[in-house]
Amino acid sequence: MSAQTARFDPLGLAVMSHAVAMIAEDMGSVLMRGALSPNIRERRDASCALFDARGRMIAQAAHIPVHLGAMPESVRAVMARPYASGDVWILNDPNHGGSHLPDLTLVEVIGDGSEVIGFAAVRAHHADVGGMSPGSMPFGATELVQEGIVIPPVRLVAGGVPDEALLALLLANVRTPGERRGDLAAQRAACATGAAGWRALRARVGASALDAAAGALLDYAERRASARLEEVGVRRGFAEDALEGDGVTDAPVPLRVEVAITASGRLQLDFTGTSPRVRGNVNCPVQVTRAASLFVLRTLLADDVPTNEGIARVIDLKVPDDSCISARWPAAVAAGNVEMSQRITDLLFAALADAGVPVIAQGQGTMNNVTFGGAGWTFYETLGGGQGASAVGAGPSAVHVGMSNTRNTPIESLERAYPMEIERYAIRRGSGGKGKHAGGDGVVRRYRVLEYCTVTLLTERRHRAPTGAMGGRPGAPGRNLLNGTEVPAKCRLQLQPGDVLTIETPGGGGWGG
Repeated sequence: MSAQTARFDPLGLAVMSHAVAMIAEDMGSVLMRGALSPNIRERRDASCALFDARGRMIAQAAHIPVHLGAMPESVRAVMARPYASGDVWILNDPNHGGSHLPDLTLVEVIGDGSEVIGFAAVRAHHADVGGMSPGSMPFGATELVQEGIVIPPVRLVAGGVPDEALLALLLANVRTPGERRGDLAAQRAACATGAAGWRALRARVGASALDAAAGALLDYAERRASARLEEVGVRRGFAEDALEGDGVTDAPVPLRVEVAITASGRLQLDFTGTSPRVRGNVNCPVQVTRAASLFVLRTLLADDVPTNEGIARVIDLKVPDDSCISARWPAAVAAGNVEMSQRITDLLFAALADAGVPVIAQGQGTMNNVTFGGAGWTFYETLGGGQGASAVGAGPSAVHVGMSNTRNTPIESLERAYPMEIERYAIRRGSGGKGKHAGGDGVVRRYRVLEYCTVTLLTERRHRAPTGAMGGRPGAPGRNLLNGTEVPAKCRLQLQPGDVLTIETPGGGGWGG
């Protein structure tokens, strides 16, 4: 059966969709079981995806939206190099397919003999990749090289043999080389799992049928996305928002978007008027903006629509060149991947609401990035908060929202691995916005450190509260406190044994008056 003649009925297409999706899920299971750092092993701050030989994303596991929407750029960056069957490439450079430096991406070139038949990609947030601050999520960085080691697409494994000199170079530039080596090994194992699964599926159904299925799945996702937009109808909406400073100054960083849904089922997003690139590190590369746009569209679709690159085909982006949402070298971007991506999501939901599309109220709109670093150790986590309410019910409490889909770090795991204690971890009652349906509540997380260390905070929604929808009230803004005294949303602090850091995360907006 040739790729041109292969046809799939709805049942056959569903079978193929689940088959490729389960390979990506298996990759994730291997990664989580093998990783050393709690951030990957427990919080699952990582993502896995499969691509065909043409570099089209065919399947992704239900992992991190900001990773998965941007990973196609990583595979294309590898494809621009002289790659070969069996290679494993590594990268993190935002200017060549990365998102921000702690997210190390491995891409295995899947081969059948010498023939390249696909790619397996795994992106994971490492707790340190060097730079000016432990944890590589620095406060006050103004250029990329301050944030850690920058890795353009380079071949880590050739012919099954790792480049030990390259690995030694990478590990010499991080604060926790043993943990990094272990996490990279887990990523390699996950890539190998994806490659083996793809080869096995190809052997079972045949090369031409798998190629045809890949194209059919992409086309099907595109048709479903376009049909949903046609169902919503012709709409136009507008929204403005801003980040609470760039990490260098407290001046707002304005964002602006015009949204149009066309009669032909396309989603047009025009970000003209958004701030130029700023000095601090809340900038993001354009692939993060694309990922946020894809996520918002995905929330409008039914659960049975395959999450692949076909969905992105119905989005038309117009983004100002070298702006804070399409930043180029040498822009610092550590906070852009986590905080700017959240604000773009909020902005798009607000514009869709302005267009009359029934969407949820704004959630906490931040990942509440907390990074500790001491002698021989680093720890990074993000914290959940309140989700916005909707027409069908209240928003859930204490969850990661928007572009983050991670879990929490269990107290037992954290205290076993690092010199700190968690004095309190609880829902922040009453922080969700009121309304016919209440927004979800945030959380309170209180850390007591047991030795000298630094902590870096990159947080948002400490002044600009998440808004409600359809007359619902806003959620409560978040707060950061050191020994009971409020500290800035973005800062780096020196802690002494016994100091207590408290993070109170925002609640979600309410729905309905």
